[in-house]
Amino acid sequence: MAGTLTDVSPDLLSQWLADGDTVLIDVREDYEHGEEHIGDAVLAPLSKFDADALRVSHEGKRVVFHCGSGKRSADAAERFRTNGETVFHLAGGIANWKAAGKPTVRPATGPKIPLMRQVQIAAGFLVALGVALGAFVSPWFLVIAGFVGCGLMFAGLSGWCGMAKLLAVMPWNKAKAGASCCSV
Repeated sequence: MAGTLTDVSPDLLSQWLADGDTVLIDVREDYEHGEEHIGDAVLAPLSKFDADALRVSHEGKRVVFHCGSGKRSADAAERFRTNGETVFHLAGGIANWKAAGKPTVRPATGPKIPLMRQVQIAAGFLVALGVALGAFVSPWFLVIAGFVGCGLMFAGLSGWCGMAKLLAVMPWNKAKAGASCCSV
């Protein structure tokens, strides 16, 4: 018989973390964690999720998963679950944590513009460039705008964005170790 997935409120999670018997696992991607994260969270991106490794490295601790809004953490909790085990995830993710007035960490050297806004800026620039070059140089440049538009549709439908993946590995999106400041 499978265990259950239990939602945990920010207040309860905060108490569990203070008690020291709980580990919080952030299943968002590296760039999301680099923009802002809950201070005590351990990063284990869902794209590289290894339930067995987490189970071994946090043996004897209560494990709670979190993401941006709760969807990916529920998925991670399902992957982590074994027979008869209750698994936990932060209800509403980091968004709910912040709404409850709980502190987060924003690395001082992290990206100044969130990654999705960077994608919007880059996509908008490429579309405008393709249209301008298409109007004034050659209609063939309209292919740029069409390609970017198709990429955005694919990202919206699939949840996978190649431009976001590319921008995430750019040097300005890499947080430097040890530099952080807390915010609420």
